[in-house]
Amino acid sequence: MIAQFILTALLLGVALYAWQEHRRSPVVGTLSMVAATTAIYLVWAPSHASDLAEFAGVGRGVDLIIYIWVVISLLVLLNLHLKLRVQLELITALARQIAIANASPAANTSLADRPSRADEYQPATSSNPPIITAIPAKSRADSGSANHSPPSSGVIANASATNG
Repeated sequence: MIAQFILTALLLGVALYAWQEHRRSPVVGTLSMVAATTAIYLVWAPSHASDLAEFAGVGRGVDLIIYIWVVISLLVLLNLHLKLRVQLELITALARQIAIANASPAANTSLADRPSRADEYQPATSSNPPIITAIPAKSRADSGSANHSPPSSGVIANASATNG
């Protein structure tokens, strides 16, 4: 009897949550409300769960409830996976937009307009520490280096002692 009260309280919490979620996602809210209401009914009438299990071809009512719980859990996991995937795609699109918006115009100049690397190099000293800058991979491939494949991030780090 105590277990029935505890389960009923928990299921009422699920039903309340489902009612609140109904505004955001009507399908999920409605299905959760139906599941919670059915579960409350079966908590107080366990013999009906056994009757439904016999009708479905499952041995006991508890087995039927566990099978249904597994199916619902898998659907919830699928739903969460799909939402996470959409969020990751949105983050990727946002990062691309930020990268494009923050791209410096100097990165788009040709190599002929740039000073040579030998002219830019100054050894690092304690009063003149190196500054790490990013050089677009496109420029790296055009510079005649032996390794023409760009890194996976699209930029390479260049230690430069110039402060510009």
